[in-house]
Amino acid sequence: MTYVIALPCVDLKDRGCVEECPVDCIHEGARSLYIHREERINCGACEPACPVEAISYEDDLPEQWKDYQAANAGSFDDLGAPVGTYKIGLITHDNPLVSTLPPQVQAS
Repeated sequence: MTYVIALPCVDLKDRGCVEECPVDCIHEGARSLYIHREERINCGACEPACPVEAISYEDDLPEQWKDYQAANAGSFDDLGAPVGTYKIGLITHDNPLVSTLPPQVQAS
């Protein structure tokens, strides 16, 4: 089991979760952040750091965001083994679930 970053992160990318992550497993895509399943340790430090509650434990993921579980996992298919956020930097693409969304307007 793992944590999942869902819709509220799209086009926001606050990065507070990245700063809290002790193992460098949260990667930045063009429009969203993603948790690498093989790098994470399930510490949960990222969840309270998210100002828009975009991060959920996969068993607690709201039904309307269940597709983000596969989107997070599939975002790393071309990256291979764990390497860490700082080594990779910005991933220039997003999972198709995210890349096909209309722009998300964040509430003030």
